[in-house]
Amino acid sequence: MRRAALPALAATLLVPLVAACGSDDKKDSGASGDGKKNTTLTVLAAASLTDVFKQAGAAYEKEHPGVTVKFSYAGSQELASQVRQGVPADALVTADTKTMDGLKSDTETPSVIAKNRLTIVTGKGNPKHVKGLSDLSKSDLKVVLAAPQVPVGRYSQKVLDKQHITVKPASQEPNVRAVLTKVELGEADAGIVYATDAAVAGDKVATVDVPDEQNAIASYPAAVLKGSKHSSDAAAFVKWLNTDESVSYTH
Repeated sequence: MRRAALPALAATLLVPLVAACGSDDKKDSGASGDGKKNTTLTVLAAASLTDVFKQAGAAYEKEHPGVTVKFSYAGSQELASQVRQGVPADALVTADTKTMDGLKSDTETPSVIAKNRLTIVTGKGNPKHVKGLSDLSKSDLKVVLAAPQVPVGRYSQKVLDKQHITVKPASQEPNVRAVLTKVELGEADAGIVYATDAAVAGDKVATVDVPDEQNAIASYPAAVLKGSKHSSDAAAFVKWLNTDESVSYTH
């Protein structure tokens, strides 16, 4: 079966998640890769993938009868903590390679399945007339950022530092969705999130593009957890997400 890119939200990723299955895939028989039916895979995933993975999970389950994919979303730093604590799970997808690299003793070899970029979100209609990163330093603007321990928080600080912009955030949130929510609810004037999160919000917020030369690219690595009880199923799912054979860039 040929590969086909997931629609809609997946297309906002620089490297879209790609659905794939081959004639030699054990799932095609209707059984799980471990030779059992009705296998449930638990995937710990970065919060910014929430909506994309809803589509991915549904597509995977349709193509692989007998396998159910259950996602648990959180900030990448929280996911790492869960892995270290031994929370039962089969695969991990983080929003940066740094977090994944810190879990080498707990994961199989990871592969980057997608990439993302940053954008500025403001209140609906952009009432504060934010035009770019430099405006985020204005004293009359209430800005929220993700905490520096969170990948999107590190990426945000990286782009601000590169432009020599000092921002004093009103709060530092535990994940990208928390940043987005505060802007949606009017509790903040602006924030920095991933492009996928801004797309999910739709007309609840306004977006201000960050130029390529000022932006940072987020890489999403995926890996099977060594503690998985369904390692072959988990490996098949990670392979399915991998886009090596079909890369599509959007700008």
